[in-house]
Amino acid sequence: MSRITNNIPALVSQRELASSQRSLSTSLQRLSSGLRINRGADDPAGLIVSERLRSEISAVQQAIDNSQRAINVISTTEGALNEVNSLLTDIQALVVEAANRGAFSDEEVDANQLQIDSAIESITRIANTTSFAGRKLLDGSLDYVSSGIDPALLADVQVEAANFGRSSFIPVQIDVTAAAEKAELQFPGATVGSADVAFDVQGPKGIVTLNFPASAPINALVIAINNQTDATGVTAEFINSATQSGIRFLSENYGTSQFVTVKALDTGGPFDVVDTSGGTVTRAVGVDAQATVNGASTVADGLNLSMNSRLLNIKISLDEDLGTITTASTTSFAITGGGSLFQLGPRVNTNQQSNIGVPAMQANKLGNRIDGFLSQIGSGQTFALRQGRFDEASDIVDAVITEVTTLRGRLGAFERNNLQPNINQLQITAENLTASESVIRDTDFALETTELTRSQILVQAGTSVLAIANAQQQNVLTLLGG
Repeated sequence: MSRITNNIPALVSQRELASSQRSLSTSLQRLSSGLRINRGADDPAGLIVSERLRSEISAVQQAIDNSQRAINVISTTEGALNEVNSLLTDIQALVVEAANRGAFSDEEVDANQLQIDSAIESITRIANTTSFAGRKLLDGSLDYVSSGIDPALLADVQVEAANFGRSSFIPVQIDVTAAAEKAELQFPGATVGSADVAFDVQGPKGIVTLNFPASAPINALVIAINNQTDATGVTAEFINSATQSGIRFLSENYGTSQFVTVKALDTGGPFDVVDTSGGTVTRAVGVDAQATVNGASTVADGLNLSMNSRLLNIKISLDEDLGTITTASTTSFAITGGGSLFQLGPRVNTNQQSNIGVPAMQANKLGNRIDGFLSQIGSGQTFALRQGRFDEASDIVDAVITEVTTLRGRLGAFERNNLQPNINQLQITAENLTASESVIRDTDFALETTELTRSQILVQAGTSVLAIANAQQQNVLTLLGG
C-alpha cells in the first residue's frame, strides 16, 4: 500500500518511542532519587502503605527520643537525690556524735547543731532549685495531688504512680477487713512470786536481762521494762489499768515483723507468761492489718499497706483509730492530679504512657507524722540536739534516709526496667519498619540499571525505526516519475 496522507508505521513507531522514553525517564528518576515510588502514579497501593510506614517510623523515632529524654530527667533527679543522701548521712553522724554526751561538751553539741542546720538548709535548697529545662523536679510539682484524706484515719499516704487515662481523678477506697495487733504476752498477778526471778525480755531491737527480788511489785516490772524499750522494742502496761491485774508485754509497733519473747532463766524462780488466749508460751508475734484498695488485695506490714498495679502504685499508713478496729471499716479519698507523665510509645494512649510521682524533698516534707520531719531536728525544734532526744532524732533521720533511698531505687527501677528496655524494643521496631518501608519504596539499583539499559536500547531502536518509517513515504515519488 502506497499512501502518504497517514503514515501509520510512523505513528506506531512514535507511540512505541514515547513509551520507551517514559520508561527511560522513570528509570533515570528512580536512580537519581534512590526511590522506586516518587509520586502516586508510580505505585498507588505501595505509596499508601509506605506513607503509613513512614508515619509509624517517625512516631517510633520520637518515642525513642522521648524515652531518652526521660532517662535524662531521671538521671538529673537521681543525681540531686544522691547529694541529699550524702547530707543525710552527715546529719546522722552528727546526731550520733552528739549523743556521746560523756565526752562531748555543750559547745561541741552546738557546733554539731550548726552543721545540721546548714545541711537541712542545703537539702531544702536542692529541692527548690533542681530542674531540667525549666521543669522543677524536687519541689513537689511532680507529686500527686490528693483530696479528702482524713488524717485521723490515715497517718500517711504516698502515691508513687497513678494512671489517670481519660479520667480527671482516681477514687481510692480502703476497706480494712482485719485489725492489726501488737505482739502481746501477759503475766497475771500482783507480784513476781515468792522467789527471786530473772528473765530475758527480747523484741525487734534487742534483748535485755532483768532481775527482781521475791514479791517485787508489778509496777517495778513496768518501770524497768519501759526504761529498756529503746533497747528491746518492748513496752509494758497494766492489764485493765489495774496494778493488781498483772501486766502486758507489748511490742512497740504492729505486725508480724514485731515479736515479744519473755523467758525465765534457770538462775531464778519461775516466771510464766501467757498469750492472749491464756496458753503458756514464751513468744508472741504481732498481726498485720488486712485491707483492700479499690477491691484489690494489699501487702501489709502492721499498719502499713502497699499496692502495686498497672493503674495505681500506692503506700498507705493506717492510723491506729482505723487499723486496730476489730470490725470492718472503710475510708476513701481521691487522687485529683499531679505526677510526671512520660509518653513512651508511638501511640498516644494509656498503654504506652507511664506516670510516676516525685514527692517534695524540702526538709519540712521529708519524714512522716509518725516519726517526725527532718526540719524538727533543726535549732529550736522539738528534736534539736539540745533537747537531748537523740534516739528520736536518729529515728527521724533513718526514716528520711529510707524515704530518699527508696525514691532513688524507684526511679532507678523505672529507668532500668521501663525506659531502657522500651528504647531497645523501639529501636528494633524502627529497624523492622524501616526495612519494610525500604522494600516497598526504595530503588533496587540492580533491577533499575537493567531497566535503564533496556530503555536506552529501545529509545535508540525506536528512533532508528521512526526514521525508516518516515523515509518509506519518499518511495511514492518513484510512481510519479520523480
